[in-house]
Amino acid sequence: MIAIIDYGMGNLRSVQKGFSKVGVEARVVNSPADVREASGVVLPGVGAFRDCMRNLEEQGLAGPIVRSIEAGKPFLGICLGLQLLFTESHEFGIHKGLDVFKGKVLRFPENPELKVPHMGWNTINIKKRPPILADIPDGPDGASFYFVHSYYVAPEDPAITATTTEYGIEYTSMVWKDNVFAVQFHPEKSQATGLEILKAFGDFVKKS
Repeated sequence: MIAIIDYGMGNLRSVQKGFSKVGVEARVVNSPADVREASGVVLPGVGAFRDCMRNLEEQGLAGPIVRSIEAGKPFLGICLGLQLLFTESHEFGIHKGLDVFKGKVLRFPENPELKVPHMGWNTINIKKRPPILADIPDGPDGASFYFVHSYYVAPEDPAITATTTEYGIEYTSMVWKDNVFAVQFHPEKSQATGLEILKAFGDFVKKS
């Protein structure tokens, strides 16, 4: 069973529906015990970084998430679920994250030609190909995904960057290390190509 973590914020049902469409069992959960018992963990998220971290901690979910990652359990972070993995966010002050990866969450620099948030379809450039992107084309003529965000992750270790995307700057749009996959875009809103990623994650969980 894949656990989609409910901490009071996020597009949980659309993520669950996405998994269901590709025949992958995923259940929305909100207890530490459910996180511990799951075969794979999905952390979606929209909203303010500070509020999400507070809710995770108040519900006793932050520790079990980190421990499940450390134990090698397959993990997928989506949008804010990517950003929460990092050391700190600079969104409305400085706020501590789960610190799974060293690095910061920063706001896009001011650019009179580009609107913030970065909202809409954009492509990815694959720097190293994780299993869940096995069949996904990249580059200017490759697959497009749906983004909605004003902040991006800046990892200290460039080796964890799986893909980058360009929006005024080239930034990390996916990280991958061992059992951890996390994307800035929304696969559940990215039509057939996004659903391929959810199916591939489900397959990775089955093999793990």
